[in-house]
Amino acid sequence: MSAAVSEVTDQSFDSDVIGSSVPVLVDFWAPWCGPCRMVAPVVEAIAEEYDGRVKVLKMNTDENPQVASKYGIRSIPTLMIFKDGQQADMVVGAVPQKTLAETLDKHLG
Repeated sequence: MSAAVSEVTDQSFDSDVIGSSVPVLVDFWAPWCGPCRMVAPVVEAIAEEYDGRVKVLKMNTDENPQVASKYGIRSIPTLMIFKDGQQADMVVGAVPQKTLAETLDKHLG
């Protein structure tokens, strides 16, 4: 994981995501998930491209089932965008960087 991407847990979710002053992209993933590994470099590139404008976090759904359950995460990877403490958007599956960037851009500005 690059310096631009941090881990978030069930315990830190409210302070790291809900309480964030900037939009947050949360990558819900698990170590055994092939598509999650495929999308990881995309998430890291987005984190670097949007540094300072978007907080990018990864949540291991195996280790942190409470938040994943609360938001109805049924398949991974799920990339969820939070803005002003609310779920703003969601992308399911391994998507190209351009798709993820376009989704994020809708919520910036």
